[in-house]
Amino acid sequence: MDRYLIIKTRDELLRIKIDQILYFEADRNYTKLLLSNSIQFTFAINIGKIEEMLANQMADSNTILLRVGKSHIINKNHILQINLPKQRLLLLTADNKPKELVISKDPLKGLKDILEKEMEKTGEPKETKDGN
Repeated sequence: MDRYLIIKTRDELLRIKIDQILYFEADRNYTKLLLSNSIQFTFAINIGKIEEMLANQMADSNTILLRVGKSHIINKNHILQINLPKQRLLLLTADNKPKELVISKDPLKGLKDILEKEMEKTGEPKETKDGN
């Protein structure tokens, strides 16, 4: 069953499939939304308000949208690579093109830790430092 996020402002209403969300990015009092098909929206809502909307509308199940640092909420299902030394997060779009976000090291490490814990719960093999 498809799940949707509803974003309402004074002048508009947007209904988006959760799976199509690539990320939200803060820009002062505005928030940019990029979908996996490269469609982009900008709202006159700060990212904290977006996070509240997500919490209210998605409280009934495990969320796939995670706050990463002060400026981003990302869809963890689109993560291709986390590179801590380069402070880089690569997300994969619907047409298999990478979208790079620069995120500070501490929030990126927290995201990496969350994903590793989820992998341990599902029994996926854990990567070793030497790649084997």
